Amino acid sequence: MTLKISNPSLFHKAILAACVFLLIGTQAMAETGHDDEESFIKLTQEQIDHAGIEMAQVSSGNITEVLPVYGEVAVNAERVQAVSARFEGSIVDITKSIGDPVRKGETLATIEANESLNTYRIKSAINGVITQRGANIGEQTGSRTLFVVKDFSTVWVELSLFAKDLPKVAVAQDVRIQSVNMALTTHAKIVYIAPYGDRNSQTITARVVIDNPDGLWSPGQFIQAQITLSETTAPLVVRNEALQIVAGSDVVFVQQEQGFEPRAVTLGRTDGEVSELLAGLYDDETYVTSNSFILKSEMGKGDAEHGH
Repeated sequence: MTLKISNPSLFHKAILAACVFLLIGTQAMAETGHDDEESFIKLTQEQIDHAGIEMAQVSSGNITEVLPVYGEVAVNAERVQAVSARFEGSIVDITKSIGDPVRKGETLATIEANESLNTYRIKSAINGVITQRGANIGEQTGSRTLFVVKDFSTVWVELSLFAKDLPKVAVAQDVRIQSVNMALTTHAKIVYIAPYGDRNSQTITARVVIDNPDGLWSPGQFIQAQITLSETTAPLVVRNEALQIVAGSDVVFVQQEQGFEPRAVTLGRTDGEVSELLAGLYDDETYVTSNSFILKSEMGKGDAEHGH
């Protein structure tokens, strides 16, 4: 079949016009960057610092098999002093009230002994806080407890175990402890497992001791915890705090030269801190850990703007 062109000059002009149109369109697309640039979120270093955005590099890590349990913060019963008078007598002076901090060796009260009429001081044997006071000036001491001093610089965490889980748990196992609102996190080791259970709750108590120098862990506070059962190494992991859900998929924000790129990831095993990375990121790539939700919010703003 032969194509006949009645006006060759006009045909050639049409071809030339089409080529110019395609070239201009390609250049415009490259200049506006609609194919690539819109997928990146651009922030200045000042904005990154102000938002508290923190980053880490993708690397290998341990995936921990854990046993989730619940518990409660309790007073360290080994750091409590019940103070009473050495010799019965009359209370002539009191220097401390409930809630007052006290140092080891500090005077709590002054007593006049009934038999000798000599005065002597009652002192604290530990650092702590006055939590009970059963003494007033002019009263007889008797044999009762006059003060209770508790040291909260360490506290116990009492974990509740069900009987079926008891074979998995042993003294010296690591425990990750979190406050219910997730604001506090610490690690400790099991130091004691009760030899008997609680008839009412049908649970057995395992105990850990945690440092509490700032007094943030308050007795009576409920906690959640994960007891470490085993650890395995994964080639690549990401921190769980980095994960965001976008369009129903797990997404991590990766730092690139053009900005932060939302990258869909495929996850494997997970624990309370990290998840195994099966696909989506590469070794040594830098990704956002803390406050990645801010970048997700910026994505939403961009979508809204393009919707208009």
